[in-house]
Parts: sequence; structure tokens; C-alpha cells
Amino acid sequence: MSKNYYITTPIYYPSAKPHMGHAYSSIVADFFARFKKIDGFNVYFLTGTDEHGLKIQRSAEKLNKDPKSFCDEISNIFEGLTKTLNLSNTDFIRTTEDRHKLSVQNLWNILEKNKQIYLSKYSGWYSVSDEAFYNEDEVIDKDNFKVSKTSGSAVEWVEEESYFFKLSEWEKPLLEFYEKNKDFILPESRKNEVISFVKNGLKDLSVSRKTFSWGIKVPQDENHVVYVWLDALTNYLSSLNYPDQNNELYKKFWPADLHIIGKDILRFHAIYWPAFLLAANLKPPKRVYGHGWILSGDQKMSKSKGNILDPLEIINVYGLDPLRYYLLKEVSFGNDGNISEEKLESCINSDLANNFGNLCQRVLSFAEKNCSSIVPESDFNDEDLFIMNSMTDIDKIRTIIDNQDINQYMNFIVDRLFASNKYFNDQEPWKKKDNKLRLNTIVYTSLELIRKITILLYPVIPQTSAKVLRIFDIDEDSINFSTLDNNNILRKGLKLNKLNILFKKIDK
Repeated sequence: MSKNYYITTPIYYPSAKPHMGHAYSSIVADFFARFKKIDGFNVYFLTGTDEHGLKIQRSAEKLNKDPKSFCDEISNIFEGLTKTLNLSNTDFIRTTEDRHKLSVQNLWNILEKNKQIYLSKYSGWYSVSDEAFYNEDEVIDKDNFKVSKTSGSAVEWVEEESYFFKLSEWEKPLLEFYEKNKDFILPESRKNEVISFVKNGLKDLSVSRKTFSWGIKVPQDENHVVYVWLDALTNYLSSLNYPDQNNELYKKFWPADLHIIGKDILRFHAIYWPAFLLAANLKPPKRVYGHGWILSGDQKMSKSKGNILDPLEIINVYGLDPLRYYLLKEVSFGNDGNISEEKLESCINSDLANNFGNLCQRVLSFAEKNCSSIVPESDFNDEDLFIMNSMTDIDKIRTIIDNQDINQYMNFIVDRLFASNKYFNDQEPWKKKDNKLRLNTIVYTSLELIRKITILLYPVIPQTSAKVLRIFDIDEDSINFSTLDNNNILRKGLKLNKLNILFKKIDK
């Protein structure tokens, strides 16, 4: 098994400031990256910004700025968000970087050399907002405007000279690829959607634009710029120093293990991207996961609708780890989800303050009064071993993660938290003062449960988990998932460090 793992977020379009949808994709990717890291993988985690295209050019023009200066400002905000969200990303790529331009133009040259690109004329519907072309049957009339059925974005009729990629030739090879790689697209509903679209027939794809200039120039024809999606998708390669396929990064990490994306860009990642790569004799990624939208009310967030939820505002009020926990637990991964202040507060009070925080405080307080804050000796009985071993099904947990089943993972943690609190209550160590070894064993077992649960929680709430593990002198860099198998990690005689209140309950 390869111990290298390459995971990516979408690269975000910096035409406006980040919203909760951007935060959600990033937090989800960070969750998987952190889990893989504590499971011993060499993780490469990429995020960044997609800075070319007509949408960017028009946004800059409205503010009387040149596109690069406009992108510099907003890309800095997105890069700042990676720190605000405590992301563990390895790289932050911008499509205005020279390394990316080199990759895009090299990929173009290979596609042209392989006779996959030709010059013709494009006539059809185009959405500037989506940077996407739409067929006639994908466009409807709404309020005297033509809009995309799927996104609701306005479309405009475009006629111009364009280079085309021979996407139509890849209909059968793509269907064969999906058949051989059944888990390439998840969840299942998204895979069915993609296969249905491909089976309905693929048309050649316009891959250059001539009516605007903000983009990477087509090699040997500077009148054209590369279509923003051929440009943007290549970022996953350019971060690994492609076109040099002999460098260590590329050899270790390509093909990517997992692209985390929103469902609105599924077609680009699950159809166009593998077609480009196969046509260039490159390996496609191993998996594309198209999650749902974070909705504001019952609508997708967008600047034009004025319904953007600002993650920074929620973090300022409730904290980062509570937001991460809420998004990973309460949103059904793969489906659309809402931000509910009431549910967020309930998560903080019930799961974080009562179940996790209270378990830590009760056990540590009891250990301080009865064991002088020292890890005591132990003599486990069947009940102690059963509760500790209930967290050691490592292969099952790995399978849950490899299937991207975040909700099952979160349910497992909540269940174990409940069981751990019940164990401490039912064992009633405060009634065992005349049986010091039994009292000590209950304390030791409870401390081990805290250690194990905290390791499981680390990918979810890393800042809080790191604080809790410092009780046991376990630093963040030494967190190891495989230690869940061991019930004797805590060294007898170890002095327990103090822990402040983890989560304050919210008065309602």
C-alpha cells in the first residue's frame, strides 16, 4: 500500500470574498488530510485560487483595477482563510504563477501534438458566472433572461473563433473508464448523473477564447487565451512541478487520491478532466467526490443573491472548532446542508461541552483529588477491556474514511463519547475509595478513553484535541492513529497536566 496521499480542494474563484461554501470544502479536505497524516501517510494537501477568465476581468474592470492587482488582493484573503480555518495544506497555488502557466502550456502542446485540438468557430450559450458552456436543452427562459437550468446563472450567446478539444472522441473511453473504476465518482448519485450525461453524447469542447485577454495565452497563437477550465484543472499537476514527471513530488503523489469539489463543478472534474488527461497519456485522479452546497435558507449562496454566509463572523462568535465540528457532523456529506444557529448552539452544548468537555473535566478533577493527578496503576476487568477495545476497530475506521463516510465516522465518535460517559457514571469510582486498585483502574480506563476519543476527534477539532492531548504530554506531531489498538499507552506515574474548560455552554 502506498503511504503517500494527495488531496485537493477546488481552487476558489476570487471574484468576491470567501463564503461558507469555500470554508466547507476546505474543512472537509483538511479533515481527510489530518486523518491520513495521523495514520502514517505522507500527505500532500493542495488548495488555492483560480484567477483567470472573463468573470475576473469584468469584476476588476468594475473597480477600475487591473486583473492581476484585483486577484492579488482577493487571493490574499483566501490564503488568509487557510490560516483562519487552521488548514494543514502543503501548498497554496495561484493560477497566475509562472509554474502554472508552464504546466498549462505544456499540456496544451501535448494535446495539440496528439491531434486532440483543432481550430473552428464556437456558437452557443455561455455563462460568465459559471465559466461554462451550455447546450440548448440546458438553457431556459426566466424573467425575460436565458439562464442555466442547473445553476440559474445568466447565459449569453457567444459566436467566436475558438480552438476545440475533441471531447466527442472520449465518450466511449470515459464510459469504459467509469466501468473499470467504479469508485472514481462519489457519491453514487453524482456518478449516475455523470454517466447519464456522457451516454447522451459528448460534443467537442471549446477550449480557448478570443474576445477577452485575461488568461494564459495559447502557445503559438497569442490571439487566444486558454479556456479557464482547461487552465484551472491543470493546477493539480502544476503544484507537483509538472511537466517534469521525474521529480519526486510528481512521482510520489500523482495521480491524486481525492479531489474534494462542490457538485456544481462535477462535470468539469469527472468528464473534462479525465478526458484531458487520458488524451495527454496521463493518469486520471483516483477519485472525485462532489459534495452538496451549504445553503442560505433554501438557496445556494452567491454574491448576486446577496445571501452569503461569512465563516469569519461565525468563527468570531462561536469559535473555529465548534464550526468545524458542526459542519462535519450535521451536514450529510454529499447532500446539501444548512447553517442553523440553533443546531450549532445545540452541538456546542450537547456534544462538545456536555459530552466531551464534561468527560475530560470530571475525570481529571477526580484524578486530581484521588490520584494526585498521576496516571495510576490498573488491573483491568472484562468491562474495562470491552469499553477500551470498542475503539480499536482500526480497519473499520480506515474503511469509513476511505469511503469518505464522514457521517458514520462522526456517529462513531458520538456513540463512543456517550459510552465513555456512561462507563464513568456506572462504575461510580467515588464509591470505591475502600478499593484503591479498582478506583485507580476506573481512572486509568477513563483517561485512556479520553486519549482515544481525542485522537479520533483530532481531524475534526484539531486545536481543542491538541490541548487535551497535552494533558498526557502528547504533542501534535506525535499523534498516532494506530495507538488506538493499545490499552497501555499512558505511562503509570505520569503527571497529568491541567486542562482549562474546553467549551463554554451557551445560555439560551
